[in-house]
Amino acid sequence: MMNVKITIFVILVVVAGLILFQFLSSLSKNDSITSYEMEKLDIKSLFDVYGINNEYTMKDGKRSWTNMKFELNQENDEIYDELRYDSNKKTVVIYPILTESAYYAEHGYYSYYKGECDEKCLTVQIHSSDNQSLFNSSGIGFQILKLLGYETLSDVDVDKNPEILTEFDKVILLHNEYVTKKEFNAITNHPKVIYLYPNVLYAEVKINYWDNSVSLVRGHNYPEKSIGNGFDWKFDNSELEYDTDCTNMEFYGIKNGFMLNCYPELVIHKNQYLLKTIKEL
Repeated sequence: MMNVKITIFVILVVVAGLILFQFLSSLSKNDSITSYEMEKLDIKSLFDVYGINNEYTMKDGKRSWTNMKFELNQENDEIYDELRYDSNKKTVVIYPILTESAYYAEHGYYSYYKGECDEKCLTVQIHSSDNQSLFNSSGIGFQILKLLGYETLSDVDVDKNPEILTEFDKVILLHNEYVTKKEFNAITNHPKVIYLYPNVLYAEVKINYWDNSVSLVRGHNYPEKSIGNGFDWKFDNSELEYDTDCTNMEFYGIKNGFMLNCYPELVIHKNQYLLKTIKEL
C-alpha cells in the first residue's frame, strides 16, 4: 500500500513539473513574440513610433500601419518639458470608449447604418481594444497626451459620476462622438472644455451596466432620418471632421471652451505647436 502511495506521489510531482515547465515556456515564448512584433518605424514624430503585430495595409507599395505604439524619445526631453501636463492647472482627458465600441464592434451601429442588419445591431458590448491607435477613437491622441502626463478618465467614469469633472479646471475631449445624456450635460456645463476633435457629442447612447452594453438612443439619422445631432447641440462641428491634414489648424472659441477646426489624429504626435496650445489654452 505504501509503495502505491509513493508511486502516485511521484506521478503527481512529475505532472506538476511538466505543467510548470510548459507555463514558463509559454511566458518566454510570448515575451519573444511581443519583442519581435514591435518594429521601430521611420516616421517623423516628436516620439519614438513602433508598428505592432504586423498590423498594416499596403497602399502604393508602402505599408500604412493600423496599430502603432508611441514612446518618449530621450533626445526630445527639452521639448517634452515645454509640453508636459501642468499640474497647477488640473486637466483631464476623456477617452471615448463608447465611440470605440460603436465603431469597432462586429455587426454594430455601422452595420445598421449600411442596412446590413436590423435594430438589434444598435446595442453593442462596451470594450477597449488592445489596439490603442484606432483612428476613429483618437487612439494616437490619447497615447500622446498620456505620455505627456495628463490625467485620464473614460466616458463610463463620467457617466457613473458626472460630478467628477468639477474637480478639474479644464477638460479635454477626444473623438467622443457617442456619449450618454449625463455625460453630455456634465461636459456642456463645465466652464472650460477643449474640443480637440470635431464631431463630438453627436449621438446619444445609454449604458446597461448589467450586461456591459451601450445602445444608440438618438442621433446619426436615428430613430428618424432627419435627426443629425442627437442632442440638437448648436455647437456641432461635424462637417470639419474630414479635414485630417490640418494644414490651416486653429482653435476658435465657443460658450464653454475652444474647438479645433480639423481632425488632428494624424498630426498630433508631430506638431509641437498644437501640443503647446493644448497645454496653454
